[in-house]
Amino acid sequence: MNEQATARPSGRRAEAARNDARILDAARGVFVADPGAPISAVAKRAGVGISALYRRYSSKEELLRHLSDDGLERYIAAVEAALADDGDPWAAFTGFMRRVVDADVHSLTLRLAGTFTPDEDLYRKAEKGQELNLRLFERTKASGALRQDVVVDDLPFLFEQVASVRAGDEDRTQELRHRYLTLLLDALRAPATSPLPGPAPSWAEINQRWQT
Repeated sequence: MNEQATARPSGRRAEAARNDARILDAARGVFVADPGAPISAVAKRAGVGISALYRRYSSKEELLRHLSDDGLERYIAAVEAALADDGDPWAAFTGFMRRVVDADVHSLTLRLAGTFTPDEDLYRKAEKGQELNLRLFERTKASGALRQDVVVDDLPFLFEQVASVRAGDEDRTQELRHRYLTLLLDALRAPATSPLPGPAPSWAEINQRWQT
């Protein structure tokens, strides 16, 4: 009996985690397609009751914050994996770029920036991601693989360019995104063939887009 009592909460937690993952997957699909969609559309796509969704997220804004938090966690995991790779710096950098594209993190930026108010935890995670970004970027640049006139704050806009590519189905979209990512990576690699015009974007300019 004690074993059953111990196992039951674990089972409930596992079920709750599965439900949460299903809700977040549904929310990503719904709000990337239409940021103005009602939260009921997420419940319908996830196959859960609206009351169950509201027990987990009290409002659409809270769900959007959590969805963005999940995207930041994926991004941070991709940078950390690249930093843990002590092999060829360029290979680690390109692997990071491809993982981020596959995670489709920047579709959320394109569609959700400015539609809700981020909390302090989101800003802290964004700053952590930026710090890790800078470490990876500077390591790659120090190896001589990156062109010298590109800066770390160029990366978000490059990712967003790739995320804007959409085709008729998911497989074709991914194929095209990797096609254009490869072109971008060739442009990022040293030596540069043409100088970059204008100043690079600032971190303040990047963050400003999230202000409602």
